Amino acid sequence: MYYGAIKSCDIANGEGVRVSLFVSGCRHGCKNCFNPETWNFSYGTPYTKQTTEQILKLLGPSYVQGLTLLGGEPMEPENQPVLLELVQAVRKTYGKSKDIWCYTGCILETELLSPGSYRCEVTDALLQEIDVLVDGPFIESQKSLSLPFRGSENQRILHLHA
Repeated sequence: MYYGAIKSCDIANGEGVRVSLFVSGCRHGCKNCFNPETWNFSYGTPYTKQTTEQILKLLGPSYVQGLTLLGGEPMEPENQPVLLELVQAVRKTYGKSKDIWCYTGCILETELLSPGSYRCEVTDALLQEIDVLVDGPFIESQKSLSLPFRGSENQRILHLHA
């Protein structure tokens, strides 16, 4: 897996101060996507064990509320195994004291919980570790700048394990 960026002090992609990982690779191709360079699966930097260590360190300060996964598309089957290892490392290190958000262009019920091209052998385990899933593709005609933590009105903020 490759990633385009790691933001150590992000306040736009989830509640509180967050560490955000922008993964590479996306097949959705949403019109006017804010991050189209990350559609390429080889964009950016290769993800390594040192990347996990860097993210765990960045999550350390008490003012950091959690980790956000976005991209690109975190739920591409190529990305899910690496992200599962990352979120498991976050849970092992911080327990539930740091929350995990994930932005996906997939619809939870029809693309992640039902058979299809986004499901793989680790999808269910990855979803078990995610606290908040923002789902649905960005739709230009439903764009709204007034929505907290979303780009278009069709996108939902789902608290998976409340």
